[in-house]
Amino acid sequence: MNSAIDKNRRFYDRFVADMIHSKFPDYEDRIAVGIAGEGSDCFGFDDEISRDHDFGTGVCLWVTDEDMARFGNLLSIAYNELVDSVERAYFTERLRERRGVMTIRRFYSNILNIECDPEKGALSDDDWYRLDHSCLKTATNGEVFRDDAGVFTAFRNYLMGYYPDRVWRARIAEQLHEYASAFQVNYARCMTRGDTVAAELCRARGISSAMELFFLLKREYPPYYKWTFRALSELDKEGTVSGKLRELSLERIGTEAWEGTRYHPNRLNYKDRIVSLSEEIACELEDMLVKAGLSRPRGRYLEAHVETVLKPFQNDPRGGMIL
Repeated sequence: MNSAIDKNRRFYDRFVADMIHSKFPDYEDRIAVGIAGEGSDCFGFDDEISRDHDFGTGVCLWVTDEDMARFGNLLSIAYNELVDSVERAYFTERLRERRGVMTIRRFYSNILNIECDPEKGALSDDDWYRLDHSCLKTATNGEVFRDDAGVFTAFRNYLMGYYPDRVWRARIAEQLHEYASAFQVNYARCMTRGDTVAAELCRARGISSAMELFFLLKREYPPYYKWTFRALSELDKEGTVSGKLRELSLERIGTEAWEGTRYHPNRLNYKDRIVSLSEEIACELEDMLVKAGLSRPRGRYLEAHVETVLKPFQNDPRGGMIL
């Protein structure tokens, strides 16, 4: 069990539930309560290092726009007074922005960086294209302790149902292109020129795209970037991708493997271990593509799979939209 979520649930059970029941009995079944959103504690990744900022005891209280106008201000006052009265709550000002009373609309709109209406219960394809994809896990993490009205949880479950097929394929195509461009083309160009700084950028972008593709093909949302590899390692039970990514991140860029080498777009320089690892990772990703029914074996060059991934929508003007 996640210690931070468990601790905040005990705080809710011991203090917040009683406060709501005694002071807002007429609205008790209108208030959703839980812990979700920004913060490593909501992901279950908090540790001693995480606790140097924005860490403390507290919960989110989510209400509709209508209920916020009706009793939200009084609820917020009562909740803040409760938090201030509890010993060792350690409630920082930044954490007050992430916890406490807020509308359901504000919670989802702020995190996804689009204006959304959770009471409608759905997003258009255009909304899916425009939202902040890096924050989808942030919008669906944590735990809901109580939600009698069900509005908050219904939209949460909708998001957890994952991307519409069109958006999913477009995002995969984008990351296939990004990986191929950064790792399978530009890294070698940069190393041939002796530009190790640009080559490091290619490596970073390639690693990022590899992790994005892994999560997309697993139909899972990755967390905030600094936790992405940890989440991937937990999801990659056999360690086939995570092990190669870890080795790739530790490998030293060495110009000696490129001395006297002329660039050739169809000739890989396997003297550079980074090239070898990037191709091994590409092979793993291609295997995942094939198993997902999105493509067929075509070799390790991931750009070659883009057209096949987008084929179901090739006659639709939005089918190949890159996000």
